Amino acid sequence: MKNIAVLGSGIVGQVLADGFLKHGYSVMRATRQPSKLATWKADAGPRASVGTFADAARFGELVVLAVKGTAAEEALDLAGPEALAGKTVIDATNPIADEPPVNGVLKFFTGPNESLLERLARRAPDARFVKAFSSVGSVWMVNPDFGGVRPTMFICGDHAGAKKEVEAILDAFGWEAEDMGGLEAARAIEPLCMLWCIPGLLHNRWTHAFKLLKK
Repeated sequence: MKNIAVLGSGIVGQVLADGFLKHGYSVMRATRQPSKLATWKADAGPRASVGTFADAARFGELVVLAVKGTAAEEALDLAGPEALAGKTVIDATNPIADEPPVNGVLKFFTGPNESLLERLARRAPDARFVKAFSSVGSVWMVNPDFGGVRPTMFICGDHAGAKKEVEAILDAFGWEAEDMGGLEAARAIEPLCMLWCIPGLLHNRWTHAFKLLKK
C-alpha cells in the first residue's frame, strides 16, 4: 500500500482521506493550519497524519489534490512541483468561480478550450496528473450505493501507468473507470460538475451519479 497525500482540509479532502484509510492506506492530509485537522487526526487512527503541503507532498507516493479550484495552483506551489515529480497526482478539483450560479448553472473561471487540469500540468510538468472524482458530490465518492450498479467515473491524463493506478483505486472505491484520453479531455470532464450540480441547486436533489451505457 502506498502512502497517500491528500492536499486539502475541506470535506472532499476528508472524504477521500477517510476512503483511503478505509482501504488500508496511510494518509497525510495537508493544511495551512494543522489545528483545524487535530480532531480528524485523533479520530482517524494511527495511519492518519497531518502536515504542511510540502510535508504531505514529500510523504505521499500518490497525491490527491482536493482543494477549491481557485486555490489549486497555489496548492501545487506550496507542495513544491519538485516533490510531485514522477508521482501520480489525482486532480479532484473543478474551476468553479467565486460567483453565484445562474439558474442552477455554476460559473467557471476557465474557457471552453482549456481546463484547470491543463493549467496544473503546466505548473508541475513532471507530475503525472489524472483527472478523477470531479464529477460527483463528496458523499458518493467512496463505495457509493446505487443498488448494485457501479457509476462511471470519467478520467483523463497523459500517463498511461498513472491512469491504470487510478483505475485500480476507483475499482476498489466502487466505480467503473472510463478513460477519456489525454489531458485535453478535462475540457469535457470538468463541466460535468456543472451538470451534476444543476438538480441539486435547482431542486435540492444530490443523490445521483453518471453512468456511461455501452452496447
